[in-house]
Amino acid sequence: MSKDPFKTRLEIAKKKAFDKESKKKPNPSPIGNAFKLSTELVASVAVGTIIGFILDTTFGTKPWLILIFFFVGVTAGIMNVIKSAKKMQK
Repeated sequence: MSKDPFKTRLEIAKKKAFDKESKKKPNPSPIGNAFKLSTELVASVAVGTIIGFILDTTFGTKPWLILIFFFVGVTAGIMNVIKSAKKMQK
């Protein structure tokens, strides 16, 4: 059994279209890259601080858990920024 010539051409056209789409990667602007990195850092610090605040309020240990989770958030944010910067260089 042979395939219908139309189906064969359709499959070839779909493969070519998919290959062209997968090769197109727009180069993000430097401002976009900076915004992405700063957002990652600020978000991780904010989340860590909020978690610390909630736990401090729950356990009555102010300000210790806020400080601990703040520094954990800063560390996680810096690690994310470094990872993203390495990925951008590739």
